[in-house]
Amino acid sequence: HLSLPLFGEGEVYFEGKKVHASEVLKRFNWQPIVLQSKEGLALLNGTQFMSAYGCYVLLKAMKYSYLADVISAISLEGFDGRIEPFNELIHYVRPHKGQIVTAKRMNDLLENSQIIAQPKEHVQDPYSFRCIPQVHGASKDTIDYVKKVFKTEINSVTDNPNIFIESDVIVSGGNFHGQPLALALDFLGIALAELGSISERRTYQLISGLRGLPAFLVDNPGLNSGFMIPQYTAASIASQNKQLATPASVDSIVSSNGQEDHVSMGANAATKTLRIMDNLERILAIELMNASQAINFRQPLQSSPFIEMFLKSYREEVPLVKEDRILHYDIQNSVAFLNSFMIELED
Repeated sequence: HLSLPLFGEGEVYFEGKKVHASEVLKRFNWQPIVLQSKEGLALLNGTQFMSAYGCYVLLKAMKYSYLADVISAISLEGFDGRIEPFNELIHYVRPHKGQIVTAKRMNDLLENSQIIAQPKEHVQDPYSFRCIPQVHGASKDTIDYVKKVFKTEINSVTDNPNIFIESDVIVSGGNFHGQPLALALDFLGIALAELGSISERRTYQLISGLRGLPAFLVDNPGLNSGFMIPQYTAASIASQNKQLATPASVDSIVSSNGQEDHVSMGANAATKTLRIMDNLERILAIELMNASQAINFRQPLQSSPFIEMFLKSYREEVPLVKEDRILHYDIQNSVAFLNSFMIELED
């Protein structure tokens, strides 16, 4: 359907109306494309579909992996958590790259925080706080693996047959098969779903009336529901992600009269992973809403200069909740804030 208008077929939206593509071509005096050898396959092969989705999701995944660290650091401050689980000595004796990177980032984010430095009454934090390096780090390692797969793929030949001019050989093979991408997309979906799962647990801890925080993070919680319902939302979305994270690549359906007897189902993996990514974005936005509210109860103590700057920018879009209001708009504005946040992605 995306390709048909190139040859004057199919339908497109033009000036707010659905019209036949040929009308638009005539309007601009454009000539339909006449396909040459292999160009048809290039336009509709499923591996290109998977590659496009995968690259898009990967770019968002790298960004939101970083934001998950930032938001979890704010949650840790709001929960009056401990810094010890991020000591580099712990992570060098279990040296997974993502774990080490996450622990270092948490220390950097919390540097010069008055909240993290104050004496603590509790001996240790729940797993959703204490194990941030291990959980976020494992997702980082997954993202790195998937990035290698897609970088290889988008610089590869995936058509059929393959023509090797110097060897004077034409070979019919299977480079069109999407299995490497399908497996990687399923793996990525699981990793992103886990970032959402642990985020929702932190949100739940923040509204539970623990460690000097009011129930549901509002004054007069009996008269106000506060942040009760956004946690419901995060929980339902996190639960949906668990279902979406079921691998598509373990399935296969025979087609083409038995010739195509094993397929990757990578296109399904691609669309599911995008939905997981969109869900994660909303779950993290809800955690940010809760964390930014919780940390306010730690005043007059200040967090780190970076976190205070981050929250100052966020407060311009989403003000503190003092009495009940429709929080749907706060969630939407939180998502928009995270989308607008610019970071420099690694190569």
